[in-house]
Amino acid sequence: MEGLSERQYAARVGLSRGAIQKAKAAGRLVLHEDGSIDAAASDKRRAETTDPSKTRKAPAPKLKPVPEAAVAAVGDTLREQGLSAPAVGGGTTFLQAKTANEVLKAQERRIRLQKLKGELVDRARAETLMFRLARDERDAWVTWPARVAALMASEITAALGEGCEVEAAQMQKVLEAHVRAQLDSLAEIRPGLG
Repeated sequence: MEGLSERQYAARVGLSRGAIQKAKAAGRLVLHEDGSIDAAASDKRRAETTDPSKTRKAPAPKLKPVPEAAVAAVGDTLREQGLSAPAVGGGTTFLQAKTANEVLKAQERRIRLQKLKGELVDRARAETLMFRLARDERDAWVTWPARVAALMASEITAALGEGCEVEAAQMQKVLEAHVRAQLDSLAEIRPGLG
């Protein structure tokens, strides 16, 4: 055989054997006397006779640009793990992005596991419970002077003896003033769950 078979030529030019058979039938290939394909001459004839608008071109990969915030997040994740991160605007390699992705997946799994074990709680729920506890504590202290003022007044009167009397209403007024001052100072404390 002088030239190439249909299969060999199809592999050489990246087409199917059926496409080569159609081109052969249409006379767009140059054949040797034994029926084999003259590759160089056939390439030239195919280039001359093929309509470029009807050729299939490999689609260009449609890559979306990666937002700078995503690249920065990859860098942050890599730095948290003690790995080298790309310079800002320097581009992230596929290996760096894949490493950051694996690190993030591992962190997510660890957090999910901690939630299942009960080691982590929902932040919003914790803040709501803290607020409710603080409000209940404040309410208990606000009503405390009214409950104990009469008892304290009678104990102080008994301790001071005859002739000295402490009025329950006056005792309650003094206690309320001190309790409110203390609660106001405690209100300035802002617990953070950061």
